[in-house]
Amino acid sequence: MRCAESLRVQAYFDGEVDAISAAEIERHVEHCEQCKALLEDLGMVRAALRKDLAVEIAPSDLRAKIAQALDREDAAEASQPMVPRLVPRPAPPHSPRRVRSFWAGALGGVGATAMAASLAMFLIVPRFMNPVTDELVNAHVRSLMPAHLIDVVSTDKHTVKPWFAGHADVSPVVADFESQGYRLVGGRVDYLNHQRSAVVVYQHGSHVINVFSWAANGRPLPENATRSGYHLVFWKSGDLAYCAVSDTAPDELSGLVKLLEE
Repeated sequence: MRCAESLRVQAYFDGEVDAISAAEIERHVEHCEQCKALLEDLGMVRAALRKDLAVEIAPSDLRAKIAQALDREDAAEASQPMVPRLVPRPAPPHSPRRVRSFWAGALGGVGATAMAASLAMFLIVPRFMNPVTDELVNAHVRSLMPAHLIDVVSTDKHTVKPWFAGHADVSPVVADFESQGYRLVGGRVDYLNHQRSAVVVYQHGSHVINVFSWAANGRPLPENATRSGYHLVFWKSGDLAYCAVSDTAPDELSGLVKLLEE
């Protein structure tokens, strides 16, 4: 019999739940083998699709044609006089507008513009989206909830780093930079990119900085980004991928990244 939480688990996998619901689902998955297996199956399907299906980028001439179509539509609407009409005028019984097919109408005027815009969104927008970025922001927000920030509380790197050996899939760089303004406060494990990611937690003034690490597996990293007020800085070291996430100023976040890289 299927677990009652399976639909919510699928929504969690797709990033469609809020931070509170995500935390509840994570706790449920820890004790439900069926939902844990479901997450693993979904992860394998997503990984297979990403491996076998290349991201298609719209040709420049197609993007130019779409932009020109949108410009023409805007110009045509702007040139139309604003005439108030209280009652819609019925079309003549034998008007071509009434007998032509739905697709003929859909491919003209506003319909063509809408379809062009949809095509542009489908072909162009996905290249700027990366699910890893969204997962990182969601994980960072969840960590700010009570009792979810740190699994091992310590300012000693010799305590934090060995702890990851039995809990995470990777062994990250762990260092304390308190004299430079970045105090090590502990670490935890987050489920990220279908791995048990190691997260080193720093305190910088009143800001929390989460430094995530996971096995890169030869995949390119997303570009540095800002989502919902949180800044993300990515880099690689050997076989590990890293990302520092925080709402602190971008240059201050980059300061910690530079220290870690060195």
